[in-house]
Amino acid sequence: MHGPSPDVLFQPLALGAIEARNRIVMAPLTRGRSTQPGSVPNAMMATYYRQRAGAGLIISEATGISVEGLGWPAAPGIWSEEQVEGWKLVTRAVHGEGGAIVLQLWHMGRLVHPDFLGGEAPVSASATTAPGHAHTFEGRKDYEPARALGSDEIARVVADYAHAATNAKAAGFDGVQLHGANGYLVDQFLRDSTNLRTDRYGGSAANRVRFLREVLEALIGVWGADRVSVRLSPNGETQGCDDSDPATTFGAAARVVEELGLGFLELREPGPDGSFGRTEVPKQSPLIRSIYSGPLILNSDYDAERAVAAVTAGKADAVSFGRPFISNPDLPARIQAGAEWAPNLNVPHSWYAPGPEGYIDYPALDEGSGSVSRGSA
Repeated sequence: MHGPSPDVLFQPLALGAIEARNRIVMAPLTRGRSTQPGSVPNAMMATYYRQRAGAGLIISEATGISVEGLGWPAAPGIWSEEQVEGWKLVTRAVHGEGGAIVLQLWHMGRLVHPDFLGGEAPVSASATTAPGHAHTFEGRKDYEPARALGSDEIARVVADYAHAATNAKAAGFDGVQLHGANGYLVDQFLRDSTNLRTDRYGGSAANRVRFLREVLEALIGVWGADRVSVRLSPNGETQGCDDSDPATTFGAAARVVEELGLGFLELREPGPDGSFGRTEVPKQSPLIRSIYSGPLILNSDYDAERAVAAVTAGKADAVSFGRPFISNPDLPARIQAGAEWAPNLNVPHSWYAPGPEGYIDYPALDEGSGSVSRGSA
């Protein structure tokens, strides 16, 4: 790596009650390797996470809180006892390497295809239809219209989040992160293009952040605020979800996070080549940084140099890396050594394909020699 030393990324950081040994965070990455039926984590997934435990913190792949909320083939869940037992393999593997891991809690809302729901319509903030195609076990299919959650149903969904958080604790995680980004259910409530409600959960930004607040309060009731975090994506359209005034909307969301005293906040701010939205829009992180005083993690399209610059300048306390961790299980070691990053192979097929290829077989730097060795399986 050219430019400033990466040493700033290797200072420890308190993320609430979680002590991160460095400031290189593994971002959540959907990989579609859980055992079916049942969406159960398995030993291969434990190997994958163990290989990447050198991160200061691992944020797990997005994990369904309920059958209703999960609409991605072979993504894992956290609603059943069998899933809890499967996740124990993962947390023990990460902790055995001295790492830390939190579980990202996911409800996809209108992005769940009826095929996953026995033909029933998905739920969302309002009766809308996402653009594009869903990934199903039978291939790509058009999204179908969602129905609006009734006011009396919202408490049930909040309770589903709390149940998932309780299961995450039983599975041995170090905390939980609420997935509030990328056009999924929480984001569908936050943004005014998908939240057309006229009750206390719709209209003003103060009302549209109410669902976010209620879910976070439920998670805090299980874990305590210092082991709860949230991921937001405050910039531009994402999977058909957009907002006419993101500064107001996400400023209100940041105030919720500040008032609740969460362990940390992660922001996904993709550039023009990001995987969800292609349009470069003004960054909201400076505004959010002025509102939220806790640890801030920035994500998307970072290389080592840009990560060093962001942390050195105080724009972020840590940086989370997604795709680079796919093909570089030892990414922190590579950054520290100034080594080249391995490219992703067979992309994007291997991101979501079943089996170990392109998942746990990427090479790792051989410590002390600068050569590479095959990742252990």
